[in-house]
Amino acid sequence: MHTPVYLDTRERVDAFLASIATTRQIAVDTEGASFHRFVDRIYLLQLSTREQTAILDPLPIGTPEGLGRILESPDAEVVFHDADYDLRLLRQDYGWHVRHIFDTRVAAQILGIRAFGLAALLERYFGLKLEKKHQRADWSMRPLTEGMLEYAAQDTLHLLELRDLMAADLERKGRMEWAREEFALLEDIRWSPDEPDKTFLKIKGARDLNRRELAILRELVPWRDAIAAQLDRATFRVMGNEQLLEIARTQPSSREALAAIKGMPRGLLESRGHEMLSAVTRGLAVAEADLPRFPKAARWDRDPDFDARVSALKTVRDRVAEELDMDPGVLCARERLEAVARKNPATVDEAESVTELRKWQRGVLAAPFVKALRNHRGGSGQAPPPATAQVNDSPYRD
Repeated sequence: MHTPVYLDTRERVDAFLASIATTRQIAVDTEGASFHRFVDRIYLLQLSTREQTAILDPLPIGTPEGLGRILESPDAEVVFHDADYDLRLLRQDYGWHVRHIFDTRVAAQILGIRAFGLAALLERYFGLKLEKKHQRADWSMRPLTEGMLEYAAQDTLHLLELRDLMAADLERKGRMEWAREEFALLEDIRWSPDEPDKTFLKIKGARDLNRRELAILRELVPWRDAIAAQLDRATFRVMGNEQLLEIARTQPSSREALAAIKGMPRGLLESRGHEMLSAVTRGLAVAEADLPRFPKAARWDRDPDFDARVSALKTVRDRVAEELDMDPGVLCARERLEAVARKNPATVDEAESVTELRKWQRGVLAAPFVKALRNHRGGSGQAPPPATAQVNDSPYRD
């Protein structure tokens, strides 16, 4: 096993990347600091080839262009565990479009492995136990401790060997093409830009508020987030969502009422209590016609048979999942079952035209889905026309 090296100068980083420029497989991981900072970014990059492991510190060196050339090359397979977050950060910070991906988390789910965290997989395949004490570490701090660097290196040190064993298992089960389809879909992952004036609607618990309370929350969220941005601190470290929701519900009019809210940060109350009260006042002053509301979801024609069709499809999905020894949700998630139920295919060709299903899912499920729906229709084989979107009070929503 090779010894990881920590690289924090442009010269050493460039030399290392030049030495691996023609590699055909590389394991990659990133460390952000969303638990500590307002804007998440890459604070550490871990890389492993078959021969070397390095930890790159992007703070003193800037963008490591040589790594981008490797990751964007279709000739190099890039191995991640749970690539989603890493790919978003790499696209956001460096603009890199990573291709030719192998994700061991996705591979584990396709194989039917229920405990698919990296620690669980390393224990399953190698008998290794990872330390967890640095899981919530602040990777933006400098200098990094030896323990933090050792922890970070573990994320890629064994990843290529793990990839080999999982690829062999996928081939043995005849599921490598399933995994490749999922890997290819990861290539276009990126964060969509937020609409700043809609952020308050994404707060968990906001749907439990009435429209007047939502108006107060609309004033409070950007106020809190502006402070977090100024301090470069995670929003919950300034004030938690629970406190914002409680202010919106109770509509306090004094510092004493604010102080009575459980979990109210005392320092913030002392320095900015008047700003919170002003936000409440602004929310209360919003005209009735201008009160915010959640956007209406797409609705579908009334279809009293919809739930029964979904239930029939779920029964089939669960049976096939048991036969394949897969988690039913991985085989076909609820929203995909609903898409099939809305299409209500009468033939396999019609089932294969349901675009919400992956190609591999159609191959496994199209025929049994059609059979289940045919039996549900009483064997007539005639499907009613698919529902069309309507704005009404139908409970059958996407």
